[in-house]
Amino acid sequence: MTFDEIITNPLLKASPCELTFPQNWCQGRTAFGGLSAAIMLQNMKHQLTDERRLLSMSTNFVGPLFAEQPFILETQILRSGKNATQMLCTIKQDAKVCLIAQACFAKERVSKVNVPVTHQHNLRPASSTHVLPYQENVMPAFFQHVDLNLQTGDMPFSGSNNSNLGGWMRFKKAPSDNLNELHLLALADAWPPTLLQMANSPSPASSMSWYIEFVQEVNLDNDAWFGLDAQTHHAANGYGLEDAKIYAPDGTLLAISRQTVAIFDM
Repeated sequence: MTFDEIITNPLLKASPCELTFPQNWCQGRTAFGGLSAAIMLQNMKHQLTDERRLLSMSTNFVGPLFAEQPFILETQILRSGKNATQMLCTIKQDAKVCLIAQACFAKERVSKVNVPVTHQHNLRPASSTHVLPYQENVMPAFFQHVDLNLQTGDMPFSGSNNSNLGGWMRFKKAPSDNLNELHLLALADAWPPTLLQMANSPSPASSMSWYIEFVQEVNLDNDAWFGLDAQTHHAANGYGLEDAKIYAPDGTLLAISRQTVAIFDM
């Protein structure tokens, strides 16, 4: 089952709704975080009554979400004003909270304030011949659905002194329509945490919280690559804080991301 087949499930139009997802979209014992976040975002988007773009989304990974088992997804509209709508979405499985997400959607307005984006990346053009190969039982199951062209940083568990990571990302099977914020959200979480390359041996890691802001509406060709430039700001006592910027192929900044990651390397 492809990413688009999952997020276009008509059941996602209702809230609450009951869903399942297949084993091949797992990351260890739980759902791939990018997939579960995208499912929640899609459900929230279906609750909008007019055209409002996604400004930001904050997700907390509370507990594992298991494959092939039903879960309940529910969205609550906290407030919907003239220009902005705030929503809260939860996923529960066996009556236990697995994920919580809050998103802000808004209409664009006329304003005299205009600060142009100055961020730039130093990535080389994406290469479809130099992507990380999927190795069953070695890499997370969801990895079979994505292409990652690593350009800066090192492989996980290589004992590297480097804490930054960068490259290009896309789905192996291009969606039928243009790429939007749902695709960006999922792919942005496909990269291993920046800390894992510093571990000397295979070590579990888990995203605890994730906040992402969208600089502008995402609308790219269905076979386009997203660029990612991530860096570790701080890591100590089993936790790390990493930032990432996500770019369009032409260098346009699309989103800014921040995650808190727990690593279990001892």
